[in-house]
Amino acid sequence: MLEGIRKLRDIPFAIGEEFASKWQFLPYIERGIHQFNRLDVCNVGGLTEAMKVAGWSEAHYVDLMPHNPLGPVCTAATIHLAAAVPNFAWLETRVPETRLGFDNSDFFPVQPRLDGPDYPVGDLPGLGVEVNEEAVKAESFRLWEAPHLKRRDGSVTNW
Repeated sequence: MLEGIRKLRDIPFAIGEEFASKWQFLPYIERGIHQFNRLDVCNVGGLTEAMKVAGWSEAHYVDLMPHNPLGPVCTAATIHLAAAVPNFAWLETRVPETRLGFDNSDFFPVQPRLDGPDYPVGDLPGLGVEVNEEAVKAESFRLWEAPHLKRRDGSVTNW
């Protein structure tokens, strides 16, 4: 089906933000029907699996455009991936979101921070993220419902 859509459009295709393994990427890479892999380091199985997808992608002239990491650990891992591969295009990110708490400085006092439009590659040990375990322990679990994004016609769209 994607090949049919590909023939009808000359815009770049980006796929994979919900893929949970390297094997889900492989058929699309081999068929050459997209230009960007929307890799999520935490979904695909970590840095080792992400590097395998990056290598396959490079061999087929597909660039990486990693998916928006949803926390400091994933952001740091994605920055390390980006620094290690030649086919990195850019990283989808967002302005630090205080309402949702993904970049909560109380929980993560040391974490990657945007420097203008860039994330600098840190020189701290490991991924360069510190967790304030006492602050995490002091917080109680609360159920949370993500916003349901609606289109003008009333339909609900996927996050």
